[in-house]
Amino acid sequence: MNTQQLVERLQRIASGGGGWVLWLMLLLSVVSVGIMLERLAFFASRRENIDALTDKLVSLLDSRDLDGAKSLLGKSKSVEAAVMLPCIDWTPKGAEAFREVVDAELTKQKRGLERGTTFLGTLGNNAPFIGLVGTVLGVIQAFQQLGNKDQDAMGNVMVGIAEALIATGVGLFVAIPAVVAFNIVNRSISTVEANVGIMSKYVVAQLSSREHEAAPASGKSVRDVSKA
Repeated sequence: MNTQQLVERLQRIASGGGGWVLWLMLLLSVVSVGIMLERLAFFASRRENIDALTDKLVSLLDSRDLDGAKSLLGKSKSVEAAVMLPCIDWTPKGAEAFREVVDAELTKQKRGLERGTTFLGTLGNNAPFIGLVGTVLGVIQAFQQLGNKDQDAMGNVMVGIAEALIATGVGLFVAIPAVVAFNIVNRSISTVEANVGIMSKYVVAQLSSREHEAAPASGKSVRDVSKA
């Protein structure tokens, strides 16, 4: 295939206009709205007073009531509680072990929290360019009509260009809500991470305090045995 044949084929493709781009944008917008609603509903349904939950958790762990702590977290609908619940069984193993498990559980939960964000981010970044493709194809089609000898050719060109610009507008209309939703979801994920970090630091501080209290007592017992 030489260059001329390639150009002719591309011209035939472009002469079809950008109508298909509008249908594609409509499909993408429907998927995007579905993901937005699902993500917003997900985070809204798991909203809870994390400060109050943290205070209750620390109080139960301070009294070494592991069953009560697990019951408290199990009844909570928050994502933070879902992260902390499997970690409670690791508290007897020390602060460092608990911290590592919290990091692992948070990473596991993030895979679910970030569901759909890749699509929203990609759509937000690229929808305007998809719309621009439709505009370019529409303009090409309009100027092809200009080659006709019809007296109304110029009017048809103006109408064609106006219709082609709609594709760019639709691209922006699809992209802006996707970007907003993407930022909202990322902000919600960051809030969950911050809350988990606060909860885990309280627990780690408590466990570290116990370890420091146990260390002198252990040292004293060794000295007593040596004297005996």
